[in-house]
Amino acid sequence: MDFDTRYAAGPLPDRPVARGEIHALRHPGIYCRPSCPARTPARRNVEFFPTSAAAQAAGYRACRRCLPEALPGSPEWDLREDLAARAMRLITQGMVDRVGVAGLAAHLGHSTRHLTRILTAELGAGPLALARAHRAHTARQLLCSTDLSASDIAFSAGFTSIRQFNDTIRAVFDLTPTQVRARAGRRELVEEVEQVPGNLTLRLAHRTPLDATGLFAWFATRAVPGIEEADTSHLRRSLRTAHGVALVDVSGAAGDLRAHLRLQDPADLPEVLGRVRRLCDLDADPEAVDEALAGEPAVTGQVRATPGVRIPGEFDLAECLTRAVIGQQVSVAVGSRDLAQVALTLAEPLSDSFLAGGHTEGGAAHGPHLLFPTAEALAEHATEVVPGPRRRGETIAGACRAIAEGSLSIDASWTRSDAVDALCALPGIGPWTADYVTLRILGAPDVLVRGDAALLRGARHLGLAGQRRELEERARGLAPWRSYLGMHLWRASTGKESRP
Repeated sequence: MDFDTRYAAGPLPDRPVARGEIHALRHPGIYCRPSCPARTPARRNVEFFPTSAAAQAAGYRACRRCLPEALPGSPEWDLREDLAARAMRLITQGMVDRVGVAGLAAHLGHSTRHLTRILTAELGAGPLALARAHRAHTARQLLCSTDLSASDIAFSAGFTSIRQFNDTIRAVFDLTPTQVRARAGRRELVEEVEQVPGNLTLRLAHRTPLDATGLFAWFATRAVPGIEEADTSHLRRSLRTAHGVALVDVSGAAGDLRAHLRLQDPADLPEVLGRVRRLCDLDADPEAVDEALAGEPAVTGQVRATPGVRIPGEFDLAECLTRAVIGQQVSVAVGSRDLAQVALTLAEPLSDSFLAGGHTEGGAAHGPHLLFPTAEALAEHATEVVPGPRRRGETIAGACRAIAEGSLSIDASWTRSDAVDALCALPGIGPWTADYVTLRILGAPDVLVRGDAALLRGARHLGLAGQRRELEERARGLAPWRSYLGMHLWRASTGKESRP
């Protein structure tokens, strides 16, 4: 999109525009989101940037009126699979904070120099500047929605020193941290309670519409007692993090989604927030998805009845593979029962001291108090504890052994095709399982799970297709949103969720 097209477009909805998400004003030196309510600036005063980090690197500060740093993440990184997009997904999950730029580059299989060159060319800023912009966003969120001290916020957001934190906030917002908090007042505070490092309540930015009820219901039908609990308005579960463990409680409705987090180490906050956003698909562009799907007459009614459907994610690769293999050829109820038997046999308990800390509800007697088994435990014991055919246990054991040994480590750095190839190379893993895992682990937006009987049943119910090949052909025109089509078809199949 060239300059004339961007400028002529005027104010835009709050969804990123390819290669023109941020516009900057040379005077007074600020950058804005596309929908900023300020009057249209003179043409000579406008400059466009692909990312806020690029605008910051050019010396611009964030607009105090439209607050571009408060936007949800860009859905572009889910749609694209090039090196820049995969790097951005990892940066937003805090990888630079944990392992540095060299570690990020090595994880992606490239040199630091090459990665920096690609990101600068594509996004207008290198990995350090992009990570800095993400830290500034996290810090602003904490300043405006919690009562944490500035020092606690600095280290929770990923800064390595108070000075670095202060300098970054001044550079990005042209305000001190105290002034950022004062301008927000108490309007953005989620709860009138004292929050402490590692025990936080935050609002989760997202684009509407959001089918929160359907998303939570998906998790509720698959919840493993002791590890997770859910109903139609919340999900609470345990997970392992880079530096320890965490309890996550996501609750609310479409317009006000909140995350209650209990972290063993506050430094895990950027990682956990990134994983929660992926779990709930909060960086999606639902208007674009619904508009595209509603163009297919057979599913128009379904889309209009349930706008804002999301792809439910998964925290852990070993857990996702175990769920998929156990539930592949059985009902959700049977699959959930068998999974619970495996999980509870090998689960690790959370410590009493961790469960007793903080102000969130629950504890050992109520809610999550166990951790899903590790890949190592599943690799060693799956053949003994997985019910059903021995082949099922052997498949899970083999896949988890590959995860434990490091030869299979599917995460945001992988392309979907590479992930499918790696999974299908494992004994007992076929196209259905590979598609399902990439759908939930990568959040890939364009996966129509191959060979799924429930999808075909839903397609027949809606009059979309009667045969598998016909469904694949009709769905081809709905790329790149076939994952969301699949969610609608699963829901339409019997009025129940029909897969693990």
